[in-house]
Amino acid sequence: MDPTFDNYHYLIIDKLSYRLGQPQRGDVLVLDLPQNESRALIKRLIGLPGETVVIAGNTVTIKNTAHPDGFTLSEPYLAAENLGGPTDIRVTLKPDEYFVLGDNRRVSSDSRIWGVLPRQDIVGRVFVRLFPFADIGVFPGEARYETLSK
Repeated sequence: MDPTFDNYHYLIIDKLSYRLGQPQRGDVLVLDLPQNESRALIKRLIGLPGETVVIAGNTVTIKNTAHPDGFTLSEPYLAAENLGGPTDIRVTLKPDEYFVLGDNRRVSSDSRIWGVLPRQDIVGRVFVRLFPFADIGVFPGEARYETLSK
């Protein structure tokens, strides 16, 4: 998740909120890797149930009932040197399926590699970063997107 998170950051995870509500686009999730649930990962939630996620080059477009022609995500948290990785992807999500991406797209193992994320594999979301002290914050890395028409 570079540059949003680095090794040795100390994080507190909120495991309760998603029992009461639904994950939102832009949330930074902690998840169990669908193929190996003993391994936890941190990824950014991009696609919600019922949506179609289209990745072409470095552009992520979301198609849903509110935006049948799609809208492009503005992702200012991405560093130019971290762009890349698998592209030319189109996935339509079923109920209880999510699409997640790492912020270091060039090398991230995410939904582009291992497929959609089942709801049951979401552990929680990053609630607080306690260390390093200079970066202490609540819901660090969380993003909310403005709708940019295609």
